[in-house]
Amino acid sequence: MSTGSLSVSVWRGSKKGRFADYDVPRRDRQTVLDVVTHIQRYIDPSLSYRFACRVGVCGSCAMTVNGRARWTCRTHVNQVAADGRLRIEPLRSLRVIKDLSVDMTDFFDKWAKAKGAFEPTATRTNDLAAIQPGDFKRRQASAGIECIGCGVCYASCDVVQWNSDYLGPAALNRAWTLINDVRDGGSRERLAAVAGDAGCHACHSQQGCVESCPKHLNPTASIAGLKRAVAWAALKGTL
Repeated sequence: MSTGSLSVSVWRGSKKGRFADYDVPRRDRQTVLDVVTHIQRYIDPSLSYRFACRVGVCGSCAMTVNGRARWTCRTHVNQVAADGRLRIEPLRSLRVIKDLSVDMTDFFDKWAKAKGAFEPTATRTNDLAAIQPGDFKRRQASAGIECIGCGVCYASCDVVQWNSDYLGPAALNRAWTLINDVRDGGSRERLAAVAGDAGCHACHSQQGCVESCPKHLNPTASIAGLKRAVAWAALKGTL
């Protein structure tokens, strides 16, 4: 049911683009993604944006909404546009391809630089590892394992904006989950990868990533764990 209209400003173009204004019908239970889809389908079919699942599983619909990075499929208009106005931009700190679509290459390249891939210590011929859910390291890993790589924390991080080399909260959170996975054999190389100037020590612990994470994870705590692990490895002479 329509309940009036929304005044929507949407970023158009690439890095040197501009905002375009649209009037969109306001409806009950409307999400920001519904608004963007309405513009593309009924007003301007040239609008570019990215989405897939529409239910908060893939993270591909992340955009900047009224100054804050969000999943647009899980953000209801009533949450962010009480005054009937929306300002929708691409995620910050990532190259804009066109309009609301960004290139995620840097984000995932940094994931790789942080050694975010699991390094197995067993083969398919070995028995499955028996790890108790209550094990301390397992709990440390489980606390950050639900990251889906949406880039919201990366776009919300001030350090990423200041230092383009900084690995970012998602990549460092992934490194911490693997360091606590007793099945993984790559911890020594991983600690070396996250110990540099662009790694965990660059984090200012401002917790913008914590505030913005749609999965309610705590990358700041993961990064603090990495700082302790790096210091301990340096003291032991294994780094």
